[in-house]
Amino acid sequence: MKLLVTGGAGFIGSNYVRLRLANHPDDSVRVLDKLTYAGRRENLQGLPEDRFELIEADIADRDAARAAVEGCDAVVNFAAETHVDRSIEAPGDFITTDVFGTFVLLEAARDAGVRYLQFSTDEVYGDFEMGMATEESRLAPSSPYSASKAGGDLMVWAFARTYGAEALIMRASNNYGPYQYPEKLIPLCILNALAGDPLPVYGDGMQVRNWLHVEDCCTAVNAVLAKGEPGNIYNVGGPDELPNIEVVKRILALTDQDESLIEYVKDRPGHDRRYSLSAARLEALGWGAAIGFDEGIERTVHWYRENEDWWAPIRSGDYREYYERQYGKALK
Repeated sequence: MKLLVTGGAGFIGSNYVRLRLANHPDDSVRVLDKLTYAGRRENLQGLPEDRFELIEADIADRDAARAAVEGCDAVVNFAAETHVDRSIEAPGDFITTDVFGTFVLLEAARDAGVRYLQFSTDEVYGDFEMGMATEESRLAPSSPYSASKAGGDLMVWAFARTYGAEALIMRASNNYGPYQYPEKLIPLCILNALAGDPLPVYGDGMQVRNWLHVEDCCTAVNAVLAKGEPGNIYNVGGPDELPNIEVVKRILALTDQDESLIEYVKDRPGHDRRYSLSAARLEALGWGAAIGFDEGIERTVHWYRENEDWWAPIRSGDYREYYERQYGKALK
């Protein structure tokens, strides 16, 4: 197959491209990425040049989207603005990429007659105080980010129902692992712990998340792409649920730091208390998570320890200004 992977220079997208090329030696991948702050060429270094190409463009650009889809057998759309805090600051950017950009890609894929997989989030279901969200659960997004992702999902659903597009939706729980930009909880806390900086924790830290190692997420994408039914939604949840404060304490232990570095900060507006996903429909396709949180977080901390050349330029750039604005404190 020849795949178009949009957002393929980002965290999950780049991990997927690496896994796909490693496990499918006859495949090739074309990446379309806007290369924003979190989409980095460095995430794709070392890939085989004869089976991989990178196009710098916006998925909301109709001409670029149509040109990128041409000659491909399927589209996997990871392209999105994803950080909740940034969506509260600038919601318009999220609507442009996550809703309109999805529409543009859908049109291009439908006109080309190729399979389309939309990568989405558990956050579209909102708070789940008890039980687990299934694919039939109501949508109740709480932030501009989750609302924009829900809007993109509904557009995919409409294209499948109205036009018969070969389109599917996959909603994933909280991913973590290599190449994740350090604005999200786990990489931010790992890098702060390694530097001896305080680890900011929103509210009381008891927000519960369903943690999924990115490698398991990528195998789930392959399962849905290969076996999923057009028009269907597939949840992919991780094997472990933990409150944020427990995740932070695990990171401190793995970096040989004291819990005195924990710093509770004012909670995020509209912060959901708990997410939880049932992956029963996906498991029926033969998928199962292989990496538990204990193993996954240890591997992730080790990766950041060993790859300072990847993250050092981030912590020395615009990220520092963003961090100070967000948490009211400068990094060391």
